[in-house]
Amino acid sequence: MGATYRAPPALQARVVARTFRLAVAQSEIVEDPSDVAALRASGARLRELMAEARDAGARLVQFPEGAITYPHKRVMPVHGPDRVGPADWTRAAWPVLRAEAEAIAEPAGRLGIWVAFGSIHPLSDGNRPHNSLYVVSDTGNPVGRYDKRFLSNTEVRYLYSPGTEPLVFEIDGFRFGCALCIEVNFPELFAEYEHLEVDCVLVSVMVDDAARATVAQAYGTLYSYWLGYPVPAQFAATVPAGVVAPGGRWIARAPSRAEPAPAIADLELSDPDVATAVQLARPWRRTARAGLYDDHFVHGDPRSDDRGTF
Repeated sequence: MGATYRAPPALQARVVARTFRLAVAQSEIVEDPSDVAALRASGARLRELMAEARDAGARLVQFPEGAITYPHKRVMPVHGPDRVGPADWTRAAWPVLRAEAEAIAEPAGRLGIWVAFGSIHPLSDGNRPHNSLYVVSDTGNPVGRYDKRFLSNTEVRYLYSPGTEPLVFEIDGFRFGCALCIEVNFPELFAEYEHLEVDCVLVSVMVDDAARATVAQAYGTLYSYWLGYPVPAQFAATVPAGVVAPGGRWIARAPSRAEPAPAIADLELSDPDVATAVQLARPWRRTARAGLYDDHFVHGDPRSDDRGTF
């Protein structure tokens, strides 16, 4: 017989006792990692959005996948843009990419705000880079990096090395997990984060796809945690950046215009549907999966076993 799950009292107290202000920002994505001027301009705009989020009282600001750069598949091929193929990563302005990442970390410490932003992470010995989400604390120090584990066909064949591990980090007692773009189509990652007791999953994307946002929204219902969902500003008319609450409701949205902007949300249990999702629905699903029904199955009853009669 399976064991009945009961959330630890300490966990219940941790969830109920706090409010957390999250900013998710849509920003313009640079698709050519060799364009130094564009990379620097992108970094400057991210820093402006960081200050705007901090002025709004946010503790964490989350940016899209590839916030510094997300190389277009036809920009990087060694054989030129006419056909997709292996990437020539020597063309990327790696010193500038690192400088811009460091230039985001410095104001994070000065402003006292956490930052999660996407970029590409170089490896050694000729290995392809990771497509990553960097996490920087409010002291200006990098505290974690999530490397995209499930890649698209083009990404895995020509562009990136896949990651291998989830990333969970904590701010003020609030636990966050990370995912990137196409990983929305792999529910096992989101089930894993529920098992890891996260309160919010940061899902940063680089896609013009309303359906993907709908799937991400569904995880708020299925797993009863919040989700941050920032998008590129150029795709905001399809789906703007936003925050999903436990239970599946959008509680903040950025403007649906092709311009950089944050969406600000308080993650709290003041709304009845959020409280129901976190305090009742999530523990109930765990109980149901842990053997709740074992004592109630009927065995040997012909009216149960024969499924071909009324």
